[in-house]
Amino acid sequence: MQQIIEGKAYVLGNDVDTDQIIPAEHLVYSLSDPEEKKNYGKFALSGVPAEGAGLPEGKHAFVNEGEYESDYRIIIGGRNFGCGSSREHAPACLKIAGIQAVVAESYARIFYRNSVDGGFFIPFESKVRLAEDIKTGDQLSIDVEAETLTNKTANKTYELKSLGEVIEIIKAGNIFEYAKKTGMIAR
Repeated sequence: MQQIIEGKAYVLGNDVDTDQIIPAEHLVYSLSDPEEKKNYGKFALSGVPAEGAGLPEGKHAFVNEGEYESDYRIIIGGRNFGCGSSREHAPACLKIAGIQAVVAESYARIFYRNSVDGGFFIPFESKVRLAEDIKTGDQLSIDVEAETLTNKTANKTYELKSLGEVIEIIKAGNIFEYAKKTGMIAR
């Protein structure tokens, strides 16, 4: 696990649901086939309305045309991020697209647990609303151990809520590796 996560921000609002994260028509690809799996990154956040990310006029794609990895590494969300269905494909597609962390005011619990248990990315919760302070494209840095997010573009630092007990699952890589490491299941 990285101690410092750095990259460009992609800012979203409240109630971003799993159909916006990965629309149902794109759930046909195999996650075990390396080539098909890339389609999950290619179509990540393709259900978010163009104005939803606060992007400049004419620049609406989370992932550039013909690519499957995004230029963005950190998503800033509002309340209830990942609401909707319980599909594991939603956090998986964000990882495939290159997301290393999501910082939201709150999460739908099943999305949060899928993110942690699958080892897809670190789901931080912010202590304050960040969607108005941080802009899409701002350069961010997250210190995982200190639980802080720094907007390097605006030279401003924010405290994040503690990850609590889930940090051990995140450090292990996913829930199965954690279970092996702690002796819950045989190696």
